[in-house]
Amino acid sequence: MSADAKTWLERIHRLPLRERVRVMNVCGGHERSITMAGLRGALPANIELIPGPGCPVCVCPEEDVYEAIQLALNEDLILVAFGDMLRVPVNVKKADIRSLEQAKAAGADIRPIASPAEAARIARDNPERPVVFFAAGFETTTAPVAALLAEGTPDNLLLLLSGRLTWPAVAMLLDSEQPGFEALIAPGHVATIMGPEEWQFVVDDHGLPAAVAGFTPVSLLAALYSVLRQHLEGRRFLDNCYPELVRPGGNVAARRVLAQTMDVASATWRGVGSIPDSGFVLNADFRHQDVHQHLPRYRDDARKRAGEMPPGCDCARVVLGKIYPNECKIYGKACTPRTPIGPCMVSDEGACRIWWAGGIREAISPGRYTVPAE
Repeated sequence: MSADAKTWLERIHRLPLRERVRVMNVCGGHERSITMAGLRGALPANIELIPGPGCPVCVCPEEDVYEAIQLALNEDLILVAFGDMLRVPVNVKKADIRSLEQAKAAGADIRPIASPAEAARIARDNPERPVVFFAAGFETTTAPVAALLAEGTPDNLLLLLSGRLTWPAVAMLLDSEQPGFEALIAPGHVATIMGPEEWQFVVDDHGLPAAVAGFTPVSLLAALYSVLRQHLEGRRFLDNCYPELVRPGGNVAARRVLAQTMDVASATWRGVGSIPDSGFVLNADFRHQDVHQHLPRYRDDARKRAGEMPPGCDCARVVLGKIYPNECKIYGKACTPRTPIGPCMVSDEGACRIWWAGGIREAISPGRYTVPAE
């Protein structure tokens, strides 16, 4: 890892790759680093970096967002959520309130927060009112929520939990007939919490090269070089290219509080459907803090429809790496960061928002992907 980015690029260019190699980078943070550093344009043309399902805002079930909106509008409570969640649209008529941001403008007491500790502080400062924490996120976000619960929270703090595990979505893709990639770069922040061993199945069960990467161009290029070399040489192993933070076994304390407070169950991913063993739920000891134990359930089962995306939106296929962001027919047209139609254009970890911020503004026909110009 002592080499710089230029050296890793030179090593990648020297590899005798003759065929196309598709490498999925799972994490939205990886995609942001790749796009902002212009790495795609610096790589050989036959190497494709495919954004994967690592955006928790993008896959949060539509019915969970809808329920959060209805709770905030119809109950005398404070609803808190991580900032990106406020702009995620739900599938309603244009005249109806379609996001938490719009519900806030309509008078609901909705407050963006940056950490679970802020949710607890708001609950302590408002003991006379219920405070509902709409907690959406992957392992790195859910672990601090679990720590908050384990330490003890105010009685008036309730959870609308929409936590997800990252690896089951990748496992689902690899179990399908057309996974769409030949190697994997696994998310460093998740491996920091859960341990790199979670990604060993990619090698053992599917025979694909895999490497854990951090978020600098150096770490990402080192991981890319590793999986490409594995691909060429026919060797398969899980390489840790983020040794500064990723250790065997992960973060023992974080895993302990997750096990103490939560169970794992099948869960819905927006636009994808139910994925086995992919969701965090409060366990029996902490279920009394589930909002559904205290307030009316505003989740309309008719809304589920497999958690579909809005009409015309291809976010689900973007999340699954089936198309690139600008292959969606409404990308840059009806759907922009100012007027997002789908959740992938909302979050800083959403591939559509990242590509737009990287200067890619025009949609192209599916199957006509070219490396974005620098």
